Amino acid sequence: MPYLPHATPAEIDLDSAKLQHAYELLESWTEGPQPAVPGGAILVGRRGKVVAPRFFGRQGPEPDAAPIRDDGMFLLASITKPITYLGAMLLVERGLLSLIDPVTHYLPDFAAHHKDETRVSDLFTHTSGMPDMLPNNAEMRRAHASLETFMQGAVRDTVPQFPAGTDFSYQSMGTLVVAKLIQELSGLPIDQFLKQEIFEPLGLKSIALGARGIDRRRIVRVQTPDYQADSDFGWNSKYWQDFGAPWGGMFSTPEDFAVLCQVLLNDGRYGNVRLLAPNTVRMMTTNRLDDYPDLAEGIRRTAPWGLGWQLNPVGTSKSWSDLLDRHVFGHTGATGTMVWIDRQRDGFCMLFTTAIRSRAPWRLVHLSNAIAAAFL
Repeated sequence: MPYLPHATPAEIDLDSAKLQHAYELLESWTEGPQPAVPGGAILVGRRGKVVAPRFFGRQGPEPDAAPIRDDGMFLLASITKPITYLGAMLLVERGLLSLIDPVTHYLPDFAAHHKDETRVSDLFTHTSGMPDMLPNNAEMRRAHASLETFMQGAVRDTVPQFPAGTDFSYQSMGTLVVAKLIQELSGLPIDQFLKQEIFEPLGLKSIALGARGIDRRRIVRVQTPDYQADSDFGWNSKYWQDFGAPWGGMFSTPEDFAVLCQVLLNDGRYGNVRLLAPNTVRMMTTNRLDDYPDLAEGIRRTAPWGLGWQLNPVGTSKSWSDLLDRHVFGHTGATGTMVWIDRQRDGFCMLFTTAIRSRAPWRLVHLSNAIAAAFL
């Protein structure tokens, strides 16, 4: 397997006692007949090695769910986004896409509703003004609409909330338009493009956009929002698992995703595979909002964003940890996931849980604090 070698905490200068605090916290939240967190995993890596992942809780939120599998594949939710953007950066490197071009250069229909001046880069930095979701998002899911139908809605029907480049608003539909760009330029469905251009070259077999072809017994089921209750379109439904939302439908084991973290720490390389050029990685993982002259200084400082990757918003309620600086990049997901990568300390942290993040966002922060403190 192409995974990072295992090491003891001491071998990679991690404080095992402080790391144990994180393990015990997550374990305590996953215990009992109605646990706050149904299941989860923690993986910490440094200097090209990882401490063996630890798994907690059960395979799903049901009271009778089996113990969590050590080959379980987690729904990453919005941690999917930076991998979709990474795929687009491959096309930038090949001269097929430019971030400063208007989106309409590639998708003429995107001009609808005065989006003709929106640049490709605006979709990467969440400055496009596009909505996070389509207005009829729930209705489309209830109807089991196809990914292509969602793409058409994002391209043609979205109405911007503000002129592109003048403000910041998190936008899953911007990510979906980038996926559409990838499909148009590569001729491949987005799930196949990511598989052929990223996962397969790295030898990764337990990560995929969408669950088609995955042994469903491995999928770790998650808590779902109220609007998905008793539905056939929720996060745990076959429809949504197979849908492969480019903004939130990726499944992965911790050790597969650890390889992607190491690619970024290695400036685009893993083993003998060169996925990205070093400067491409630096552009993706540094604050690109400084490139926008019409953005308010407060936004650039407190909501820093790279090309697909977020920078830790230090001092705000959305910060990942009290102990991480603003150079640390990563992402979070609505299903209870977090990943952060610290280039200065040559390490990363993955927290994959199955408890809806918005209901208790502090849980991931507390875990992250305990892990950040373990870096010596």
